[in-house]
Formats: sequence, C-alpha cells, structure tokens
Amino acid sequence: MSDGSAAPLSDLPPCHAHLRLASPEAMSEFAEALAPLLEPGDILALSGDLGAGKTHFARGVIRTRLAQIGRVEDIPSPSFTLVQIYEARPCEIWHVDLYRLGDPRDVDELGLIDAFETEICLIEWPERMMADLPTRTIWLSFLYDQSAPDQRHIRLCASQDHPKLPQLCALAERYP
Repeated sequence: MSDGSAAPLSDLPPCHAHLRLASPEAMSEFAEALAPLLEPGDILALSGDLGAGKTHFARGVIRTRLAQIGRVEDIPSPSFTLVQIYEARPCEIWHVDLYRLGDPRDVDELGLIDAFETEICLIEWPERMMADLPTRTIWLSFLYDQSAPDQRHIRLCASQDHPKLPQLCALAERYP
C-alpha cells in the first residue's frame, strides 16, 4: 500500500501474541527484554495512534542496546528528521518516524531500504511504506486503552516461519 494510508489488517502477517502492559515502566521492561534478541537485518514495524507508546518503546530498545556497549545518549524522537541513526555494534540502529513523510515514494531517499539488510530498523508509522517492507518484518501494533490511560496493549505479528517467532512468543508470555 503506497498511498500512506493505514494498512488493512488483512495485509499484515498473522498475530501470534497479545501483550498487556500496565504502565510505562512495563513498556520499558518489555523493550529492554526484546532489545538483546535483535540482530542485523531485523525490522520492527511499530504501528499505532499518536501517544500509543511507539517512541517510548523504541527509546527503550535503543537505550538498552547502547548500554550494552557502554554508551549513554539522548534519544530524540525522529519526528522532524525522519531518521535517527545510532552506532550500536555489531550494527547501526535506525529509528525512523514516517508520520511526516510527504510522499511514500520519498522513502527511497532515506536509504532505509538498504538498511533493511544490515541494520536494526525500528519504524514508526510503517503503514506509509507498507509495499516496501520485507515479509520478515515483525509488527508490533500499539493500542491505547482509554479506560486505563497508563496501560497499553501490543499485538505481535510476524510470518509463521519467522526465525525469531518462538523467542518472541516466549517473551510475550511474560505479559499476558
């Protein structure tokens, strides 16, 4: 889907887990637990409404990966720059926010497609480049619960043959 609109649910891979995170701290804990599982070439598509927790989650992943190599950095939102890149060994982490992307065809200019092969990519508003995402993408759909403002729900979706699926499902079981 290249028009930048939200992807229909039928276009996403099957969902394998539903997590309930009771607080921002639980969201950070989940990000910290997931971060060490990521390797070069892993792509996380972070979808959800404004304020659903996508940036908070991405910051947790990035901080954890940087801490593993003894680095501490400010992690700004890439809302205006579209891309923030972090040297995190053994690869870079690309934190991408496509909310302000003018035209989905402009994604080529970001260099993101090439980064898919060798870097860890965390993509907010991935619906804006749906047609360009590899099938190996792991989708985390963040849902805001209006009845419990600090609580978030995350749907974890990936192809049935994704090599990380068993690890992801095991991790998700810690957040029923």
